[in-house]
Order: sequence, then structure tokens, then C-alpha cells
Amino acid sequence: MASLQLATKARHAAYINPVPTLYRAIAKELPRVLTIYDIDLPVPEARAGIRSLFQENSQVRDTRVLDMLVEKGYMELEETLLHHKQRPHLLRIFEGFK
Repeated sequence: MASLQLATKARHAAYINPVPTLYRAIAKELPRVLTIYDIDLPVPEARAGIRSLFQENSQVRDTRVLDMLVEKGYMELEETLLHHKQRPHLLRIFEGFK
């Protein structure tokens, strides 16, 4: 089975700014995810929903917690791209942004 191993790459990469790198990776894959899961939502609105999730954790300053959140974000992205999620799981993320 194909494996993206985004979380493993994130763990081993020495990023200067891991949070913006994660956001860019998600933003890059967002049109593909919306197409794969047949979610009828414009990309800018979906990007705004993702941005709000990032802003919820913007006050986190502890590097251990930050590293955990970034790794969790990469794992979520990987699971989404490998079809381990169903459409309702993703709609729950975008709920309220339509």
C-alpha cells in the first residue's frame, strides 16, 4: 500500500518555521482533497476554515506542544490523502464555514 509518510518527514526535518510549512502543505493539497471527497465548497472558504483552526492554537508557545500539534497536523493530512477519513469527517471540520 502506498504511504505518504508526511508525519515521518515532518518529525525528521529541521524546520525553522514548522507551522507555516504545515499550513502551506495543507493549502497546497486543499483543492485535491475537496475534489477527492466531492465537497462543494470554494477553496478560499475552505482555506478560511483551515486558517481558523490554526488561529485557535496561535497562543501556544510551548515548543513541545507546538511540535505535537504540527506532527498531529501532518498525520491528519496524511490520513486524509490516503482516504482513511470519510466525507462527514471533513465536513465536520468545515461546519459553519459554508
